[in-house]
Amino acid sequence: MTASLPILMLSDVYFPRINGVSTSIQTFRHALREHGVRLTIAAPEYPGHVELEDVLRIPSRPVPLDPEDRLMTRAGLAAFGHRIASADFSLIHIQTPFAAHYAGIKLARRHGVPVIATYHTHFEEYLFHYLPFLPRRALRGIARRSARGQCNSLDAIVVPSQPMAQKLRDYGVTTPLHVIPTGLPASQFVRGDGQRFRTAHNIGPERRIALFVGRVAFEKNIDFLLDVVAHAHHQRPDLLLVIAGEGPALPALRRKARLAGLSDHVRFVGYLPRDAGLRDCYAAADVFTFASLTETQGLVLLEALAVGLPVLAIPALGAAEIVGPQRGAIAAAGTAREFAGQLTALLDQPQRLTDLSREGIAFAREWDAATQAARLATLYLEIITHHATTRQMNNKTVICT
Repeated sequence: MTASLPILMLSDVYFPRINGVSTSIQTFRHALREHGVRLTIAAPEYPGHVELEDVLRIPSRPVPLDPEDRLMTRAGLAAFGHRIASADFSLIHIQTPFAAHYAGIKLARRHGVPVIATYHTHFEEYLFHYLPFLPRRALRGIARRSARGQCNSLDAIVVPSQPMAQKLRDYGVTTPLHVIPTGLPASQFVRGDGQRFRTAHNIGPERRIALFVGRVAFEKNIDFLLDVVAHAHHQRPDLLLVIAGEGPALPALRRKARLAGLSDHVRFVGYLPRDAGLRDCYAAADVFTFASLTETQGLVLLEALAVGLPVLAIPALGAAEIVGPQRGAIAAAGTAREFAGQLTALLDQPQRLTDLSREGIAFAREWDAATQAARLATLYLEIITHHATTRQMNNKTVICT
């Protein structure tokens, strides 16, 4: 693709807020440049954040019950709409289903351009963690109706995995679905210094490390991993579960670990910068453990495989596409006792871990960011062309009548 293709990407979340959506946006942003896409990102302002990238920031306010996130204000979005009134965008790509969704739809209609969205988050399975006073069945119904209504107002939807695409079809979504996962940039394959991490966190060389990396949120099912350790440490007294990340579930998990007498077997190390501490953390671990049932892709599993860390994960929803091929990854059982048995058995097989490490790196290379960006750029062009052709035909029909 040689001509410059101007795209507006609108999201309710972006860095400095760290999560899968932010990572996906950043990965595609860098990779799309090589395919002639001129991407403009619009996202909320975050107090105290010093902007290092060319991002259009929109005034925002705190989100009730969720101190990590911000909600773009109505006035801020209105001002933003006036600010870009003369901008030349060929397509609007929405990344989140909140204020950004409705603002993106409105802007697309005003400018007469197509609008698509990426469906990153499987809300049905975890809303009850944040709204526990409402019945779970009612919340699932609300999530499905909302997803169906929003998706059917778009020209196309990008989903990161086939299982998530099937979920949306089951909801009654009729808008065309395109499976384009977030890829891995070359920098993800750089291995860190495991000994440096162990030294920094006073972890002896004799300890076997099971690792979780990600947002420490209730929907990640991290409390299940604590149950796994509660079973496994009797067979492997040297086992240490390292949890790297921040999030709303952290106080509850710390309390559970303490009350279960697991303080010597669980280490919370907080957020680690990707280019330094996180690489070292991956390199220090023996197995990456993952129990989330709500992942639309499970990008963090690929990140672990890319640096040669074997994965033991429950193959649920999007994670199944990464675990299923069994190339560097093993499908974990759904009970804590059985998961613990698999983990201890794996730690007793150094050659198996070595083989999984090699297989995982090769598998992760098949998910490179450049390939996925090329697919997304092609989709942009197809939708823009189709939209222009449809408008032209409709105009001819109006003239003829």
